[in-house]
Amino acid sequence: MSEKIPYVPIAKPCIGEPEAEAAKRAIMSGWVTQGPEVAAFEQEFAAYVGADYACAVSNCTTALHLALLAVGVQPGDQVITVSHSYIATANSIRYCGAIPVFVDIEPQTYNINPLLIADVISERTRAILVVHQMGMPCDLKAILDVAHQHNLPVIEDAACAIGSEILWNGEWEKIGKPHGDIACFSFHPRKVITTGDGGMLTTNNPEWDKQFRLWRQHGMSVPDTVRHGAKQVIFESYPMLGYNYRMTDIQAAVGREQLKRLPEITERRRYLAQQYQQMLADIPGLKLPTEPDWVKSNWQSYCVRLPEKCDQRQVMQVMLDAGVATRRGIMCAHREPAYQIEAWLCGSRECQCEKATCDRLSESEQAQDCTVLLPLFHQMTQHEQDYVVKVLKMACQV
Repeated sequence: MSEKIPYVPIAKPCIGEPEAEAAKRAIMSGWVTQGPEVAAFEQEFAAYVGADYACAVSNCTTALHLALLAVGVQPGDQVITVSHSYIATANSIRYCGAIPVFVDIEPQTYNINPLLIADVISERTRAILVVHQMGMPCDLKAILDVAHQHNLPVIEDAACAIGSEILWNGEWEKIGKPHGDIACFSFHPRKVITTGDGGMLTTNNPEWDKQFRLWRQHGMSVPDTVRHGAKQVIFESYPMLGYNYRMTDIQAAVGREQLKRLPEITERRRYLAQQYQQMLADIPGLKLPTEPDWVKSNWQSYCVRLPEKCDQRQVMQVMLDAGVATRRGIMCAHREPAYQIEAWLCGSRECQCEKATCDRLSESEQAQDCTVLLPLFHQMTQHEQDYVVKVLKMACQV
């Protein structure tokens, strides 16, 4: 009888009895939609990252949409961002009727190249939307220097970056403080902590926070918590067009328990990333991720650039056949069928790029085509990590 092939998933949420009990608490309370658990989660999240305000929403995409609306993005405006990100980043700009202007990335960190931003700023530019890709904080200082020179707001797509830190004025600070104007987080199961799905906006601007809270609940003038607790009859009104972007109390109760686990989860992921750095260093041509000395990543994903001789799909298939799940490098929105139709720019009037490829986004395209994400999760054992490394070495030799 042949030996059973083990299976190592790309990710696995760190979730268990405390989260189940928290969900039960919310369910048994009778208040299961946006309510007291959401309010508590928001307060605890704001305290964790060091922000004045945190507003919970249904997911990070809705968070990005509200952030863009808050800073004044309107139809016809341009927003500078990266194509090299999950498609939600570009989509949130299109939801506002605005046009994403894609900037290339740095090949070492897979984050937006700050040196390219100023060249694509125009009279129609309304904001800069940066991504902390795979949990690795981007160069916020350089980005904010450019933004301040042009009086542009900066929104941080921190979907993957909860628990990541940046050295700021000599002190280590959490991503989400925020260092730009608004930061947006995801609690999808692939992220470091999860509520099943869900999102959060953090800001130090009280007016924006007030606006988020109106928009997320259809623009309703009186929150449910106030109306249901009132001793007199209250008739709510709807003074503006809003959205149904609420988080449930069941999700928030789970999120509160996840937040308690976050320091332990982040520490473990950093250890596993360090182990990968050591164990993979001897594979010829394999390029390992770079962590600048002013950054502490949460290592939401561990991304390797394959040797030039290797075919990405073939390597991934060999690993899958051996029971190891991987993912291709981060997608490029401009290469997707939707963006053969949707409007986007690369910032150059001279660019003769076709819709599915662009010379000015070559680093982004190469990163998508030549990198692979390896399994990394809190419960990962030494045996599992050893096996991943063994299989990757084998796949690179095929």
